[in-house]
Amino acid sequence: MPLFEVETDAHIIITWAGGEEDAKKVVKDAYPTDDVLRLTKRPRDTWVISKSALGLSGPTDPCSVARDCLSKAAGDKVHAIRLYMHETGSDLSDARKVIESNMVMGW
Repeated sequence: MPLFEVETDAHIIITWAGGEEDAKKVVKDAYPTDDVLRLTKRPRDTWVISKSALGLSGPTDPCSVARDCLSKAAGDKVHAIRLYMHETGSDLSDARKVIESNMVMGW
C-alpha cells in the first residue's frame, strides 16, 4: 500500500492508502473542515523527519526525555513542557518544539 503526503490548509498528514481517493477520504474522515491543497504519492514506503530540522540536537537524547515527560504528564502538553524545562534547563521555545514534535511522532 502506498504512502501519501497530504497537505491541507491546517495539517500535513502522512498516511497509507490504496490510492489518491482513499488518501483524500482519510483526510476528510479525520479533518472534515480541511481542504486538501496538495496530495503526493511518496516514492518510497517510509517517511523521515530530520531531528536537526526540528531543532533537536545536542549531547542528550531529547526524544527520550520528552517522551518521559509526556508520559508523566499523561499527554498534557503544557505540563509536559514544564517538566521538560525543569529536567533539561531548556527555555520555553525549545521545550515547546521538542514536546510538540514528540506528540506528533506519537510518543
